[in-house]
Amino acid sequence: MSATIIRNGRVIDPANKRDEVIDLLIIDGKIAPLSQLSTLNSQLDEINASNLIVCPGLIDIHVHLREPGFGHKETIESGARAAAAGGFTTIVCMPNTSPAADNPSTIAWIKDRAGDTACVNVLPTGAISKNLGGEELAPIGSLVQAGIVAITDDGHCVQNHQVMRRAVEYARMVGVPVLDHCQDYNLVGNGVVHEGYWSTLLGLPGWPAAGEEAIVMRNILLAELCDHHIHCQHVTTAGSVRLLREARTRGVKISGEVCPHHIALTDEAIQNFDTSCKMNPPLRSQADVDALLEGVADGTVSILVSDHAPHADFEKEVEFDAAPFGIIGLETELGLFLDLLVHKHCKIDIMRLIEMYTVEPRRLLKINAGTLSIGAAADLTLIDPDLEWSVRVDTFESASRNSPFDGWNLKGRAVRTIVGGKTVWKL
Repeated sequence: MSATIIRNGRVIDPANKRDEVIDLLIIDGKIAPLSQLSTLNSQLDEINASNLIVCPGLIDIHVHLREPGFGHKETIESGARAAAAGGFTTIVCMPNTSPAADNPSTIAWIKDRAGDTACVNVLPTGAISKNLGGEELAPIGSLVQAGIVAITDDGHCVQNHQVMRRAVEYARMVGVPVLDHCQDYNLVGNGVVHEGYWSTLLGLPGWPAAGEEAIVMRNILLAELCDHHIHCQHVTTAGSVRLLREARTRGVKISGEVCPHHIALTDEAIQNFDTSCKMNPPLRSQADVDALLEGVADGTVSILVSDHAPHADFEKEVEFDAAPFGIIGLETELGLFLDLLVHKHCKIDIMRLIEMYTVEPRRLLKINAGTLSIGAAADLTLIDPDLEWSVRVDTFESASRNSPFDGWNLKGRAVRTIVGGKTVWKL
């Protein structure tokens, strides 16, 4: 029997509406009642959590681990280490690998690889369409049997509304949500940055806000038609927030998520053609950032994610138009959200932030995580909400370094990550 007690921490467990300074007991990798302390025969390990927050292990539902196929960008092992360093005990990986995760054998490979090499829990998603092509449905039922937690073509967007409708109907039958990358290809064209002042000034092809909003509206209509949950990934525009707010008020099964870079930066950051600021969807205007902040504050945007998208240096060190979309985020997202949402803009409190990383993902994906209930797996994150630190990408666990936040000073970060009762990362 192994036993650990975490002493004097501020235990915040939104699933059980707990916020109190209390000890927390772990026995054999599970949360145990403190009453069992008196009956313990084994040696007790102690962790001093004074002035720290002890919460359920954080969950990031939008991560690109790149394996199989792109191990030079990231591996499941290095991505899991980056997640642990960011305070995450569970991550959900996207299917845009090579081969795409559109069949049970690839899902089995990902799960086996994660079981062998990952220090955190890795949950796979399956593709909506074969090879992410948007024309023919992947075998959704077989993918669910193989162990996926959702379907998505993230990195791509199904343009054929009939195909998307059938995908939502199948997802409803097998009980998984649909996660959608909202991008109308006809409206976006070859756009690489937000269509506005800076795209015009710099002569870069524009990616209009309407290119996202058209698909958000499509998804609202399909969620209502099929009576099934569709989750809009990496929401960026004021129009998207407005559409989601109105639909959720009517009870439509629709939700949205936000990435830290879309509230930390505006499209002004591209003025030096820095490819570390190139992502899809792109950085938007200040008005869009303000709307996202209000969407987080009123619950319209309910989940926080990284959209961790690693790329090798040589891939990003090219002309802006030619560079791939995406930035890494697992090791900076919690610090950015704490700094921006809790400390600077005061849009939410720490309880709600943890809820958006635990209860909301648990509810969407119907997974057994995100709680400190007795008997639950001892996946925990210890957070120092007032710790001031500087981002140093050269010290990251991720295999890639494509971050625009190198050198930023932030307030708040995870200081210890525990999975199954064992510390997998410590500051």
